[in-house]
Amino acid sequence: MKPQRNLEVSTGLFVALGFAALIFLTTQLPNSGLRIGSEQGYRITAKFDNVGDLKVGSAVSMAGVTVGRVEAIAFDPEDFRARVTLRIDRRFDRIPEDSDASIQTQGLLGGKYVGIAAGGSDVALKDGGRIEFTQSAIVLESLVNKFFANFASKGSTSSEEK
Repeated sequence: MKPQRNLEVSTGLFVALGFAALIFLTTQLPNSGLRIGSEQGYRITAKFDNVGDLKVGSAVSMAGVTVGRVEAIAFDPEDFRARVTLRIDRRFDRIPEDSDASIQTQGLLGGKYVGIAAGGSDVALKDGGRIEFTQSAIVLESLVNKFFANFASKGSTSSEEK
C-alpha cells in the first residue's frame, strides 16, 4: 500500500508544480497585464505617426537589452498622432534626452517593440520626459502598395514611349 501512496503524492506534487509554472509563465507574457514584482521605474512618452500593431506590454529595448515596457498607447486628438507611454526600469536612468525611438519588428513576422537609440546629450530623460525624435512602424502593406504603384507607373511610361 505504501508504494501506491508515494506514487499519488508525487503525482500530485508534479501537477501542482506544473500549474505553478503555468501561472508564472502567464504573468510574464507581454500582453497579460500581470507582473510579478514591483513596477518600479519612470515614465516617458513618445509620439508616432503610426504604431502598427504595437501592444501594451511590448518591450522597450536599447542595444538589444530590454530596459522597459510599453505602458499605454493613446490617440492624441490635438496633433492626430499616437502617444506611447513607456515605463523604463530605474536601473536605466541615464538615457540621454536627445535619444530617438523607433517601432521595430522582432524577425520577419514577429511582434513590434520600441527600440531606443542613445543620443549624445549629457542630460538624461526624467520621469514625465518626452522623446522628440521618433520613427513610426513600417507597415508591410504600404510598402507593397508603393512597390506595385511604382512598378505600374514605370510600366505605363515605357509603353507610352513606344
